[in-house]
Amino acid sequence: MISINPDAEKMTPFIVMEVLERASELEKQGISVIHLEVGEPDFDVPPCVATAATLAQQQGKTHYTHSLGAPDLREAICRFYQKEYGVSVTPDRVLVTSGSSPAILMILMALCNAGDEVIMTNPGYACYRNFVLACRAVPVDVEVRAETGFQYEMDLLRKTITPRTRTLFINSPMNPSGILVEDKVFEALAQLDFPVISDEIYHGLVYNGRARSILEFTDNAFVVNGFSKRFAMTGLRLGYLIAPPQYMRTLQILQQNLFICAPSTAQAAGIAALEQADPDVVRMRTVYDERRVFMIRRLREIGFEIKIEPQGAFYVLADARKFTDDSYHFAFDVLENAHVGITPGVDFGTRGEGFVRFSYANSLENIAEGLERLEKYLHKLKTKE
Repeated sequence: MISINPDAEKMTPFIVMEVLERASELEKQGISVIHLEVGEPDFDVPPCVATAATLAQQQGKTHYTHSLGAPDLREAICRFYQKEYGVSVTPDRVLVTSGSSPAILMILMALCNAGDEVIMTNPGYACYRNFVLACRAVPVDVEVRAETGFQYEMDLLRKTITPRTRTLFINSPMNPSGILVEDKVFEALAQLDFPVISDEIYHGLVYNGRARSILEFTDNAFVVNGFSKRFAMTGLRLGYLIAPPQYMRTLQILQQNLFICAPSTAQAAGIAALEQADPDVVRMRTVYDERRVFMIRRLREIGFEIKIEPQGAFYVLADARKFTDDSYHFAFDVLENAHVGITPGVDFGTRGEGFVRFSYANSLENIAEGLERLEKYLHKLKTKE
């Protein structure tokens, strides 16, 4: 029997998916589960998106596009970045992908040799580490603390930079905390000797402040963005990257070989989203904000400490150390006994231990019911002590 690649065995499970999969098993048994774990919009796609996708299919636009993406979509993305951030991007710097995950993978493949280092926050998005491992590079953690707003602390960051450092992830609004990266951090990162990867997937879902693109500070950077979160288009699998010109030919060759092109009907829908869906984004953002305010208030009433209120995305990272020192066990115990799905903080790194993440990408009624169940569960725990 051929052994498993040891590099693959280094990868860790995406725990939020394991929570979701166990929740699905409970639902098959007829148990009602409230989902506060998964980061997926509960809205349907905007009507203009559905119309554009249907029309593209009816017109036979179901074939391969250019490997970089349909020219009209790349031009629309450039117009979007000019309107949203005041930055000039040309279509030859844009590569359309099947969601943001392929974009991250291809950027790392283009940048990293075996043994090179990639810096990321701890806590931070769980999958970054495994993308780095897939490229046989080395993930390097930098702690970000609630006491300093989950921001990169440049003194700590500089101590982790070595001659093997190839890039660094920045995510704003951040998963899991929902914070916006401060301008001074962007300014400092723009001065580094290597390009930064800026994950801007939650742009458009900001309630306090304004999301900044790394391209407002430097062109020596990679942007990862997409349509899943802002436009509730998760199943259409549409994303894109923006890269410095010198990397584009390599990225195009990777795309041609690994993915060929992004789905053609989804690309047609993406143009409609960028050009017509602003009112839908405003509507969804207003609803998310109502849920955000409600969830923060109720979690505090229940006894969770929220170190810093989220400014964007659709997550609340709550300090649960009053209730547990094992967030993994706690999350699955809540699921099994209260029938509420939540994400253990350890999914986002060792520094996430003691925290749990709640998603408000669910209806206000379901959020209220889920938190009521959670409160009753915690009360029972307390009475057992």
